[in-house]
Amino acid sequence: MSRGANWDILVLGGTVLTMEPGSSPIRSGAVAVADGRIAAVGPAEELLEMAPSGEVLNAGNCLILPGLVNTHSHLAMTVLRGIADDLPLKQWLESHIWPAEKEHMTREVVRVGTELAVAEQLLGGVTTTTDMYFFGDEVCAVLVEAGMRGVVAESLIGFATPRCAGPDEMLERQRELIEAYRDHHLITPSVAAHAPYSVSAADLVREAELAEEYGVPMQIHLAETRWEVEKLLADKGMSPVAYLADLGVLSDRTVAAHCVHVSPEDIGLLAEFETRVSHNPVSNLKLASGVSPVPALVQAGVTVGLGTDGAASNNGLNLLRDMQLAALLHKGVAGDPTVLPARAMVEMATSRGARVLGLDDRIGTLSEGMEADLICVAVEGPHAAPMYDPFSHLVFAARATDVRHVMIGGRVVVRNRAILTLDRERVEGQVRALSEKIRPS
Repeated sequence: MSRGANWDILVLGGTVLTMEPGSSPIRSGAVAVADGRIAAVGPAEELLEMAPSGEVLNAGNCLILPGLVNTHSHLAMTVLRGIADDLPLKQWLESHIWPAEKEHMTREVVRVGTELAVAEQLLGGVTTTTDMYFFGDEVCAVLVEAGMRGVVAESLIGFATPRCAGPDEMLERQRELIEAYRDHHLITPSVAAHAPYSVSAADLVREAELAEEYGVPMQIHLAETRWEVEKLLADKGMSPVAYLADLGVLSDRTVAAHCVHVSPEDIGLLAEFETRVSHNPVSNLKLASGVSPVPALVQAGVTVGLGTDGAASNNGLNLLRDMQLAALLHKGVAGDPTVLPARAMVEMATSRGARVLGLDDRIGTLSEGMEADLICVAVEGPHAAPMYDPFSHLVFAARATDVRHVMIGGRVVVRNRAILTLDRERVEGQVRALSEKIRPS
């Protein structure tokens, strides 16, 4: 352990969940932070004896754990929250979302929508988010200003978007984003292809080559609907997963969102290529896309994290809620209450989520030397009493409004539920004004 004289902040008094493999909760624990990293973790009494010299952050009556990791989202779609509901994915996209994006998604709208997404997620305990959308440079600027960690990509699709005239231009924008942020302490630049059915084979290969060239993740929607599977079988004679494998696109850099309609053979390919999967239970249910076979994926050795998707198909960016729903959903589908136990679900939202994004050497556990991304979740109120098992509590009882403090890279960005790095009132006011322009007639 580092000596207390070098500590900047001591997070004191709660139950610490380090999320290290095999670790036990540390009751009346503490986490010391120095130079943006975890300097020491242990019982509060022991760390206090080391004469800490820095700030003390009161985490009494809290669970202290790594920040939550949202492995799939489209941040600026917060401005489209509730614009079109109760529709299947294809109709939802083609008749409502894509036209609204074409008409309204300017750089300025993306900025405001991203700010709203950041505010919502920080208050819900998310410290690392993802984005595959438009105007990635604007998204990165917002994340840096707010002090939030992000994996960000310009999204490539086979037609013109509010950002680009076509795939060639989008590939250039992706390269520019990677060059600008490749060494940033908060931003991990990425590439993103919309889906196997909306991006040509040549462009899918170019995306994978760009990801390999720079050593960055490649985000893609994969096997989200039965329609997608049927289309690929008809057009290519293969499932979407097999098609990507045949193209040489699947790899350990691939972050595949959804993976709802995957066969045992598909699961075998995902495991073979060490492709990471983002499970988006709320979005998949709301669009009636189906239920991803997460227990089978996990059993096959596939790394699975949790994602919210965009607020237009989830209506929220509440990862704690989505964690609870995922746990309940898979128990019900399997008819087995032991499936995906509480600790495994918390891992999916923290350490496994970090692994999905290739960041597990930096975040996801409260281990000495790791970057100090942590949250303090209050265990207070009638819904929180009593608490016997902290993992069970987080999954089945905790609420986003229980998040008291949020720290990212050693910087406190939420203190006592107040965001310190972003003007929440301004953002909410701007979004309300925007909604009057976007509102469907």
